[in-house]
Amino acid sequence: MLGRRIVCGVLVLFLAAGVAACTTEPTAHNPVVQPGKPGEDNRTLSPQEAQVGTAADRPNDADLDYARMMIVHHQQAIDMAALAPDRAANPTLKAFAARVADSQGPEIAVMNGWLRAVGQPEVDPHQSDHPADHAGHDMGHTMPGMATPEQVARLRAATGPAFDTLFVQLMTRHHQGAIEMANAVRRTGSAGKIQEWADNVVAEQSAEIQRMTAIGKP
Repeated sequence: MLGRRIVCGVLVLFLAAGVAACTTEPTAHNPVVQPGKPGEDNRTLSPQEAQVGTAADRPNDADLDYARMMIVHHQQAIDMAALAPDRAANPTLKAFAARVADSQGPEIAVMNGWLRAVGQPEVDPHQSDHPADHAGHDMGHTMPGMATPEQVARLRAATGPAFDTLFVQLMTRHHQGAIEMANAVRRTGSAGKIQEWADNVVAEQSAEIQRMTAIGKP
């Protein structure tokens, strides 16, 4: 009787160990699926990729340049929006400008935090000349939608309805430029976080363009 109990106990332990070994085998029964880029199929990751991440999750040059340039791009939108409280005539436009500043300021901090996390230096939002512009030219000339210094000066000098009209024109073009940049990095970038931000830029700024169109109608 004792012998049978010992044999049964050993058998139970053996089976339990076998079950445990099976349950630790990653992705055999619980595959990890990585979403593909726009127009691409999803991909099932191998156990090793699921554990340590893949190259597709790490930033490439397009990702880094996007974050660096979008920080400066956002800052110009904030600077233009800061002119609205004292110069705009339309209360709806003033409220819109306040939302631009309230949303894009924190986004700059988040993008600089991401750059630190991937081992890159932060970007001064107010600088227009940055290593991301490999040609060494003014960064503002390489980013779609950026207002020129002359246009910003005209906006700063305007008041009332004239300010409202020019603000809507410049900020609409600015948002369109941000969407263009976002669509570009969606095609060429690789970091998941950048892809997420680019998707949000396209959705949110497209909606804001519609709001500005409504504000600008007589």
